[in-house]
Amino acid sequence: MRTLTKGLPVLLIGAALAAAVAGSGSAAVGAGRGLEIAVPAYVLPGDPMLTTLQGTAPAPSIVVLNPDSGYAAFDTGWQAQADALRTATAAGGGRTRVLGYVDTARGTRSLADVEATVDNYLRTADHRLHVDGIFFDQTGRDCGEADVTRDYYAALRGYVQESVYAISPHTKELVADNPGTAVADCYLEPGHRTADTFVTFEGSADAYANGWLGGNVFNDTAGYYSGATFDPSGTSFWHLVYATPDTAGMRTVLDTAYARGAGYVYATDDVVGTPWDAAPSWGFAAQTAYAARKG
Repeated sequence: MRTLTKGLPVLLIGAALAAAVAGSGSAAVGAGRGLEIAVPAYVLPGDPMLTTLQGTAPAPSIVVLNPDSGYAAFDTGWQAQADALRTATAAGGGRTRVLGYVDTARGTRSLADVEATVDNYLRTADHRLHVDGIFFDQTGRDCGEADVTRDYYAALRGYVQESVYAISPHTKELVADNPGTAVADCYLEPGHRTADTFVTFEGSADAYANGWLGGNVFNDTAGYYSGATFDPSGTSFWHLVYATPDTAGMRTVLDTAYARGAGYVYATDDVVGTPWDAAPSWGFAAQTAYAARKG
């Protein structure tokens, strides 16, 4: 059972929060946005899932690689796989960005321990950048007392930013947090933001259709709301949906994700257990092409 987030300071609960909630209705959600496919691929280098992704046109915008939750060495085999994925072109014309998976155990791992796992991806023997950033999994979704949990994740984002800059100053890093559900809006507070994008739903297609909490973010005062005001780029939220029954169901998931304010989405017919270890039966191109029609 997760605890409720603590209330935000009065300043945020005032005019700024009122504006955010007012801007979170259906007219604001989706305005001026696109929809991009972002795929967690929890397989080994050379797996058919990854070779299929490399040949998909348009390619997904993001692929997450997972060498044993970041504990296995991100060695030359993994680096070559990441490099190959990063040559593909996504629907918007940019290249696919690759993220390395790091588990945070809901904020119970020490910062030093998590940073060491980040180093596995970013501080390689050849001193080259093979990934674009980090996908932090099992993240918190509440602020914590005196924002301590939020600040833990803000520190991790800062560490990724500094590490990427040290290796490749012209590369714009990408950080994702995955609480798997709506996140407290303190995580998106200007000056303290913990990630570029947040996975605010991870679950089955049935749960997506029938168990949506009502928004990507929440606050004790406002409840659940879209979070559109915190999302000027249209890419702040990412929905991951498994056990999707068929191609028509995939399109429904993408339509729903767009309506709910997600900038990134992925749907698969893979099932609970390890739902991110195989390509969907309809293939990736059907999904990337459908998403490209949005916006």
